[in-house]
Amino acid sequence: MAEYVLEMNGITKEYGQNAVLKDVTLRVRPGEIHALLGENGAGKSTLMNILFGMPVIHSTGGFKGQVVMDGANVKITSPMDAMSKGIGMVHQEFMLIPGFSITENIKLNREISKSWLASKMLGREMEVLDQNKMAADAKKALSSVSIGIDEYSLVGGLPVGYMQFIEIAREIDKANMKVMVFDEPTAVLTESEAQQLIGVMKSIAESGIAIIFITHRLDEVMQAADRITILRDGKLVTSVDKSQTTAEKLAALMIGRGEEGMMRVKARENEISDEIALKVRNLWVDMPGEAVRGINLDVRKGEIIGIGGLAGQGKIGLPNGVMGLYPAVGEAELFGQPIKLNDPASALRAGMAMVSEDRRGVGLLLDQSIEENIVFNAMQVHGDYLNGFLRLKNGRAIRKYAEKMIKELDIRCTSPLQPTGTLSGGNQQKVCVARALALNPKFMFVSEPTRGIDIGAKQLVLDTLVKLNREQGITIVMVSSELQELRSVCDRIAIVVEGKVSCILKPDSSDASFGLAMSGSKLSGGEQA
Repeated sequence: MAEYVLEMNGITKEYGQNAVLKDVTLRVRPGEIHALLGENGAGKSTLMNILFGMPVIHSTGGFKGQVVMDGANVKITSPMDAMSKGIGMVHQEFMLIPGFSITENIKLNREISKSWLASKMLGREMEVLDQNKMAADAKKALSSVSIGIDEYSLVGGLPVGYMQFIEIAREIDKANMKVMVFDEPTAVLTESEAQQLIGVMKSIAESGIAIIFITHRLDEVMQAADRITILRDGKLVTSVDKSQTTAEKLAALMIGRGEEGMMRVKARENEISDEIALKVRNLWVDMPGEAVRGINLDVRKGEIIGIGGLAGQGKIGLPNGVMGLYPAVGEAELFGQPIKLNDPASALRAGMAMVSEDRRGVGLLLDQSIEENIVFNAMQVHGDYLNGFLRLKNGRAIRKYAEKMIKELDIRCTSPLQPTGTLSGGNQQKVCVARALALNPKFMFVSEPTRGIDIGAKQLVLDTLVKLNREQGITIVMVSSELQELRSVCDRIAIVVEGKVSCILKPDSSDASFGLAMSGSKLSGGEQA
């Protein structure tokens, strides 16, 4: 018998010129709970897409390396092929059909049929479903995950915790299961349900099935895993037995860049005021995929505060909620004055501005000229750059201000009349900044300012933000998935976990502190929010 039930050896995957996995190896033993860790973008999802033979892998040139099961090389051509080879997935996004019963969901595509008079005469296609056998199998699978619920119940309307356990029961019911992938399985569960799930995982492993456990919760890793593999920037950092490490060491390895990747920006010369620029209390924002669940935060006048955290935890929901782009409830004040939520124009009139993370969808009019984009919000909100009773556009004033912004922000273009959609990503981002500045804001949200732009453009954008803060005194909240950029330019960094600020760290805090904070641990040593 082979030592490993699954080996993924020397896996390399490129999308165009971008290598998202670089010589990664993952080896999993039978009956082992193997945690797979890494920040967003580390390569975990791509590695699992390869394991499941997802179409996106094959349609983009395939991959280099080999997949080995029970000592033999295998070629996995599709998710159905992966299933036939004994690989199952418990998805983070539920793959259940609400209008079907639990039994029907568990046995979907693996229904049991029985013969009757017509099928004996006309062939197997006339067989009918054996509801009793299917229900018996479903009941057995449900008992293995320790939930007492009738196997005939409809899935629609059940609590999300039950749905997660039904997903697991469906995989357990598959007869040839060898490897199960659990993708953030506790993300939607209560603390007691999460503990129950870990118990179920251990029980599954004891039966000989291997589990790949993808999570960001390091306390659960230390509780459940036998062995741990860490990816960072598409590369293998380490594989280590749990007994040989700690949560703090894992956190440091996940982040682990030290000074690498840090941008160099102008140092702060003045002290930050104790005056509160933005006060947020019990803010809830209904932004799909980035919901905010009761954030409290104080932003000091004149600082650059970073908002960090993993994808889907709510960091992007904060600016979108305060600025009225998604439904929000709670309280927010700007320099002591209440902000009317769910009203973007009111937020802009109050002296706030926002550079959206979706510069092509929300931030820019791609078919319009650079100068039209720069002054658009200022015309709409304040009536700037408009003349007389008929409120006609003041072309001369618009051109003068656009040329000033192009020079100050070093927007690389042929003229202010160039269509914005023809600019590079970095220059489009600088147009977004120019548009925000046209409002003469006292306070700016800047969300994912360097997403999708090259390293040189990143430095220019960050230098611009620091210059605005240092020279014009604009208070800035910078939301970013790039932790090293936050550490380069911010005075403090608030980490958002599960829709709330878990703690606030100094930029020179250790890698371990940031890793622990992003995993939701209370051991990060930061200022508690």
